Amino acid sequence: MANYTDPFLKDILRRTKVIAVVGVSMNPVRPSYYVARHLSLKGYAVIPVNPGHAGKVLFGQTVRASLSEITQPVDMVDIFRRSEAVPPIVNETLSSFPDLRTIWMQIGVEHLEAAIKAQARGVDVVMNRCPKIEYQRLFGELRMGGFATGVISSRL
Repeated sequence: MANYTDPFLKDILRRTKVIAVVGVSMNPVRPSYYVARHLSLKGYAVIPVNPGHAGKVLFGQTVRASLSEITQPVDMVDIFRRSEAVPPIVNETLSSFPDLRTIWMQIGVEHLEAAIKAQARGVDVVMNRCPKIEYQRLFGELRMGGFATGVISSRL
């Protein structure tokens, strides 16, 4: 697993405004749902992507069947799919969003070749991490024993 510095991760989370979440679930107990919900509550525009739920509305956004259906600029693509599904997602991401800054692969999701391809195009890549967990850790929202370890704030 790669070591990402806190300043690197903070920079990504601060500069990101629009996140496409690939593989988001409509089920509120699934990690992809509550991570996307948390990000939307923190002020990010979250665009859900899941062909099985295309056309439905989640977090005030229409679920898209694919990344290529998104017409607005996207800063980050967050991947909630198995590692073997990553290469075509990265290919679609790179062709759909010329100004994309970040590809983020969730916990348990890694694909070195796809990461190298994205990095060669100037895209930052994070693998095997969760932006919700990193946001909470880096911006003082982790809770221990029911008490906040820091001040709960909106996006920094």
